[in-house]
Amino acid sequence: MAIQKLYAGAKLRELRTNLAHTQKEFAARLGVSLPYLNQMENNNRPVSTTVVLALASEFGMDVTELSSGDSERLVSDMREVLSDPVFEGDVLPLADVQLAASNAPGLARAFIKLHQSHRQTQERLAYLDEALGREDARPSPSPWEEVRDFFHYCDNYLDAVDRAAEYFARDTGTGQSLRDTTLEALSSAGITVAFDETDALRRYDPASGVLHVSARASQATQTFQMLLQVALVRQNDLLEATLDFARFNSPAARDIAKMGLANYFAGAALMPYARFLERAQSCRHDLEVLASDFGASIEQVAHRLSTLQRPGSKGIPFFFVRVDQAGTITKRHSATRLQFARFGGACPLWNVHSAFETPGRFLRQLAETPDGVRYISLARDISKPAGRFGAPVRRYAISLGCEVRHAPALVYADGMDTTRASAFEPIGISCRICERKHCHQRSVPPLERQLVVDPNLRDVLPYQVD
Repeated sequence: MAIQKLYAGAKLRELRTNLAHTQKEFAARLGVSLPYLNQMENNNRPVSTTVVLALASEFGMDVTELSSGDSERLVSDMREVLSDPVFEGDVLPLADVQLAASNAPGLARAFIKLHQSHRQTQERLAYLDEALGREDARPSPSPWEEVRDFFHYCDNYLDAVDRAAEYFARDTGTGQSLRDTTLEALSSAGITVAFDETDALRRYDPASGVLHVSARASQATQTFQMLLQVALVRQNDLLEATLDFARFNSPAARDIAKMGLANYFAGAALMPYARFLERAQSCRHDLEVLASDFGASIEQVAHRLSTLQRPGSKGIPFFFVRVDQAGTITKRHSATRLQFARFGGACPLWNVHSAFETPGRFLRQLAETPDGVRYISLARDISKPAGRFGAPVRRYAISLGCEVRHAPALVYADGMDTTRASAFEPIGISCRICERKHCHQRSVPPLERQLVVDPNLRDVLPYQVD
């Protein structure tokens, strides 16, 4: 297999700018010529081994950050944006999109935000009768999408919040559980915890200082909700500082993000980084073992595995996704090259959709994306009952996976033939940007291909992809 060349011009420029170095000064510290540095920063040349070593020794840089997934994320997001019918007839070659993402990531993000604004405007026009005369009837990013993108481009890892949660978990005394530590922390903040027969998982009454937690919820869920309250009352300054840094466009986005940060803290405290990473490696990422050891749910464990991207101590780069029964993605994150559709559902050939048919079982799948990258994917249904008769049951399916080169570190890869090409299912991201010509599950034509309609032929699809 050919060695992939590393182009990281944007990362080099970002580092040099943060150091307030001129190109001449930066080139001298890297031990390269000024023209050579200029070519690397403009992605005309790949980053050499000499430069990689210099970045590590001279600046203490985690060189794995040079090949982070930002470029792949931007390429995937831009291609999906370009699949909008508004761009019909103006198809950009993939090479141009890749060039924009690697050379001008700021411009690429601005383009994506502009399209989001366009979509918001179209949606508002569809409800014009409600919008007329309202002061807030102006195009703006959806708060939910804005927060989703914040976590997406932070690689779903927030160092300050993660370390604060890990420090909190260390306060657990000898023989004392994290649950007891959490109850003590809430008590010291003047909060009394009451376990009630209620549908709401968590409800805090600031006037009385009582935190009501559902007695019907599992132990893992109860502890998680109490930790979330700890984040809100004891880590408020940290959360607010992180929100100030993010500079959200609306109060609604900031409020949603704050709850997201509190949830992040709860998960990181329930599964402290160093201890969780070590145990995950020793049990070969067995989700049930980890759930038992840390008193967490399968979904919480899978989500936590996808956040183990601490510089200098990274875990396996996983993707994590949750879908509902309609196939709509409700949670998504990828530290791998695999990216998910920003709008709509996931590829129907992916095993996450089959998980609903086999409740309580783990489904394994070897899959290959159109770019030739191969993955191992694990899927399972997740039911969330309310705990009483007649209450609606929320059903989701989750998927966790990584590139197949990490298969030896996964217990779920045992017995799978990862060397046989035919064992890999051909999956995609979105039909609009999937280049597969003969997919029997295609719902819409690919954007960058010409269609041929033969009136004398009716195959699986009513057209052929040229």
